[in-house]
This record gives sequence, C-alpha cells and structure tokens, in this order.
Amino acid sequence: MSYYERHIFFCLNKRDNGEACCADHQAQQAFDHCKARVKAERLAGPGKVRVNKAGCLDRCAGGPVAVVYPEGTWYTFVNQDDIDEIVDSHLKQGQVVERLLLPPDVGR
Repeated sequence: MSYYERHIFFCLNKRDNGEACCADHQAQQAFDHCKARVKAERLAGPGKVRVNKAGCLDRCAGGPVAVVYPEGTWYTFVNQDDIDEIVDSHLKQGQVVERLLLPPDVGR
C-alpha cells in the first residue's frame, strides 16, 4: 500500500528560450487551486491525496500538464473548472476525466 492513495504532480517548468512550457499556461495558478480544493475537501494527507509541484515532465507540447499516480493518468487543462473536475472525479472518486486526457503521443 502506498503512503498516499493518489499523488498529482503539476509541471511548473519555465523555459527562457521561447520553447513551449507549462508555466506559460497558468500552471502555478492551477496547482494553487488544486491544492486549495484538496485541502478544503479534506482529501489531503497520508492515505489520501498529495498535490505536488514538478519540474519539466517532458510533455511540453500538451501543456499545461499534470499526472496522477499510481494510475499514471496524464491530464491537460485550461481553467479552474477543469481542475475542479479532476479533483471531484479522479482524486475523490477514482474516475478518470476522459475529456481532459493528454493524448499518449504528445511529448516535448
């Protein structure tokens, strides 16, 4: 059994060379919103959910991106409503949000 039931990582990487990066798509705001929602829903802590920052996850072309483990489910998102749906469906209920899945062939 894992220490956390689910772990979501948000790429917050910033590239200074003009290449695509998640930081250019409000990834920090999405991370902050997710962390606040998870805490407000009392989903945070051992045996529950952990929300973490990550450096480059190497899927920049689909940015912003987040990945949920242990499932290894990759998401892309546009706004706070998308983050709310990931929290309510996946982090709370274990149901993947199909419409927000990052296509498997999207890389850097």
